[in-house]
Amino acid sequence: MVGSKSRRYAEFDLPAASQQVIQTLSAFLDARLLPGDRLCLGLSGGRDSVVLLHALAAMRGFGLAVDLSAVHINHGLSANADTWAAFCDTVCRALGIPLAVVGVEVPRVGCGEGLEATARRLRHAVFAGCDADWLALAHHRDDQAETILFRLLRGAGVGGAAGMPAERPQDDGPRLIRPLLDLPRSLLAVYAEENALCWVEDESNADSRHRRNHLRRQVMPRIEERFPGAAQVLARAGRHFAEAALLLDELAKIDRAAAVGVQGRIDLAKFQVLSKARAGNLLRSELLAAGFQAPEARWLEEALRQLATVGTGSETCVATRDGEVHVYRGELYMVRHRPPVADGPVPWCGEEILPWGDGQVMLGSTQGLGISYRLLRGAPVCLRRRLGGERLQPDPRRPFRTLRKLLQEAGVPPWERARLPLLWSGDRLVWVAGIGIDAAFACAPGEPGLVPVWETAPQSRA
Repeated sequence: MVGSKSRRYAEFDLPAASQQVIQTLSAFLDARLLPGDRLCLGLSGGRDSVVLLHALAAMRGFGLAVDLSAVHINHGLSANADTWAAFCDTVCRALGIPLAVVGVEVPRVGCGEGLEATARRLRHAVFAGCDADWLALAHHRDDQAETILFRLLRGAGVGGAAGMPAERPQDDGPRLIRPLLDLPRSLLAVYAEENALCWVEDESNADSRHRRNHLRRQVMPRIEERFPGAAQVLARAGRHFAEAALLLDELAKIDRAAAVGVQGRIDLAKFQVLSKARAGNLLRSELLAAGFQAPEARWLEEALRQLATVGTGSETCVATRDGEVHVYRGELYMVRHRPPVADGPVPWCGEEILPWGDGQVMLGSTQGLGISYRLLRGAPVCLRRRLGGERLQPDPRRPFRTLRKLLQEAGVPPWERARLPLLWSGDRLVWVAGIGIDAAFACAPGEPGLVPVWETAPQSRA
């Protein structure tokens, strides 16, 4: 354990708020961190993050045996951004805590998701890349209440209404934690006063044109006037939503296990016997697992309507902002939008790797396997996408066959066929990903050859 749970912080001469903050931090960290773990703090320079930084630094004297550091992200959106970074550097130097200042460029136009959302995405990308085991943020109970109310007003479902989790993994990055989430903003303000802390103010937080700021500065105070303790109640409601979301996730796993087909995808016939609510819950789970954003209620309603009426032998496609849901041969496919493949030929000049769409074609040298290197020398070699009418003879004992027929027999879904890389030597089709090599170009025993392999970016449950 990081610290001793039996240690009574009252033994130390700490003011009331400081004692409560540090006790809360100790209980949170004791349940998660091990001695020697690397803990990095996301330091904005605002009051809340400075409080967390100061409290963590103080806890080193109480047995916090971790490697503590901080990261400040300079978004460059404010004229004061460099001043904030310099302030964070000064504070960390005074406390003996290493600080990394990372600059990100936030496009002001054309980002398609809004300035605040883009900044948040870039910020979390930096967090995910931190060289640490844990990444701590200073969100508190009032932040949580505002987040829950904000998401509810935007029409969030159960998962969104759960608010911010106290702990969550990041892809290939430190585990994100919010150790102050149960503490009110007012307590952190008193802590700052007790310890004579200084901090910086982001002037954009006072701009009520932003909906989140309007909620914080105008709406929440009026709610608190009529409903004292509203922030605490909203935060508690968020925990109830989180429990409900967990139960829905578990139900989706149960339904998926019952509805999955032999290929690991959802069998349409089994999907169609689910109740509408359970079918919607399962479809939402599949989309999220495939990397889609949470679907809007109206879209989900329309998708369920179409999926309920399509025959198992039919094909259909329901488009989303992130991709499509396909039905093919009685199974559901979740297909995200991907980079397009090349319209024209991609010449091969002996490279081991040729880029193709969201992946690459590996051309590894072999002996007696794959494509005869000798037979490729007579004409220019390139990759091209399918245009229609191509023919191939994978089996020398059988005649040439249309690529269309070969793809159908191989069960390659229609939307994937135009993305396949085709290797050509002059006007002869040599190889098709997923189908094989033309028999006329097969490598003889002992001679130099090439084995093409198409590697694509993984599509979760595609």
